[in-house]
Amino acid sequence: MTADVATASAVTEAEHSAQALPTLRLCTAGSVDDGKSTFVGRLLHDTKSILADQYESVVRVSTAKGLENPDLSLLVDGLRAEREQGITIDVAYRYFATDKRSFILADTPGHVQYTRNTVTGLSTSELAIILVDARNGVLEQTRRHLTVAAMMKISHVIVAVNKIDAVDFSEKVFNDVKADIDALVSELALNKVDIIPTSALLGDNVVERSQNTPWYSGPSVLEILETATPGVENKDTVRGLRFPIQIVIRDHATDYRGYAGRVAAGAVSVGDTVLAAGHKAVIEGIDGPEGEQSTATRGESVTLRLDREIDLSRGDLIAAEDVPEPVNNFSATVFHLAETPLKVRGNVFVRYGSALVRGRVDEIVSRLDISGKNRPQDEIAHGDADSLALNDIATVKITTAEPLSIEPYRRGGHVGSLLLIHPSTGDTLTAGLIDEQATAEAEDDGWDF
Repeated sequence: MTADVATASAVTEAEHSAQALPTLRLCTAGSVDDGKSTFVGRLLHDTKSILADQYESVVRVSTAKGLENPDLSLLVDGLRAEREQGITIDVAYRYFATDKRSFILADTPGHVQYTRNTVTGLSTSELAIILVDARNGVLEQTRRHLTVAAMMKISHVIVAVNKIDAVDFSEKVFNDVKADIDALVSELALNKVDIIPTSALLGDNVVERSQNTPWYSGPSVLEILETATPGVENKDTVRGLRFPIQIVIRDHATDYRGYAGRVAAGAVSVGDTVLAAGHKAVIEGIDGPEGEQSTATRGESVTLRLDREIDLSRGDLIAAEDVPEPVNNFSATVFHLAETPLKVRGNVFVRYGSALVRGRVDEIVSRLDISGKNRPQDEIAHGDADSLALNDIATVKITTAEPLSIEPYRRGGHVGSLLLIHPSTGDTLTAGLIDEQATAEAEDDGWDF
């Protein structure tokens, strides 16, 4: 066997091995200049997940800049504007693997104006890594990112107290920052949080444990990532089938009628009794990408066939018999993503699963003071009682023109989350999580949708 063939064979075997590993989706976040991109670059470099010529290019550029150490952030910040400004703007997805598992990592921005990108990264992640500059401690953006992680019920968070080298690996500095983080974690009721002193620049406690922090006896970040089991408690143990219909497939020649979509929660099997738009039916068949199959579980895209004809369309729900009754009024915790304000009692479209209905925000019940200063509502910056501004987090009451089978948000599956959309431009204004559901119908107050 030639060297080239042997190398190709080894690469192929490595690829197959990586594909067989359990994959963990994670997200990095933090304030500006906390070292997120360098941190991600360090993970990629120290797990040998970059090519030799990529690293050589980083070394050349870093040397030309007069830097003592290679600038590993250059491995991550791919947009020209990011490289020129030295900041992260877009969500950068990176893929790497170790002998124990594979990873999909979303490196998100730190600037307040790009917080919506951080929300996007957190929404698809099972575990979050929040970076804190050891010199600055907990900042407002740190509070915001941890708050969003708590809102989204991310069950495992790693807080990396980064740039510990810049404070001479001081145990006292770390303990002071850790005390502030512990207080915030307790306030937010986060489930599991590991706090680790790190230096992304030098590599301390990122992949390998550091001898520069003898006062820290815990694992490195990578060790935690390789053994973490986030979201175990979020499995669909009590929630039954939730299958929002994406499209109805008809073939008049064969009298075929199927309902295509993705299993958002639970599972479904041929012969199951389900509810479809309030009518009982039996699953007669399940068609998948490879043909007929007997079952489908959360995350699978399939077409369901029922034993009877029911007037169903996009946005309707096929579900287990425990599906909640449709309602017009409910409350949600929302995060405003757009520079365009969200006005109380202004028209919006509500996207819930595959359903898109007209609606409005009736009231801003409360607004979170992210600064932690516990100021009165009328003194809180960003917005007023009649609107939400960019990055505002609030609890609101929503009314829809058509009833929805909404239910409280739980991590896992696309159930309990919604989007508020501008009716004219189609732009997403706000992302929300259902808190509780009301049973009252919308009141007729003379206001038209």
